[in-house]
Amino acid sequence: MNHNLALLPSEQKQLVEIDKQAAYAVWQVKNGVADNTIFSQELKALRGISQQEHYQNCVARYQQKMGM
Repeated sequence: MNHNLALLPSEQKQLVEIDKQAAYAVWQVKNGVADNTIFSQELKALRGISQQEHYQNCVARYQQKMGM
């Protein structure tokens, strides 16, 4: 099944970007590139409660997947 992310509404595109950001932040912490403060820094940069909650959920999901 093919999905063209460019066709998504802008709000959904933003959620995809937040998901990618969370995955990369967890990878950085796991591999010693960054420390845990990256999560709070990125969380502060997000606007809106829904984006912040989505980021936190994604971080928790990726931490579990990566065994952290």
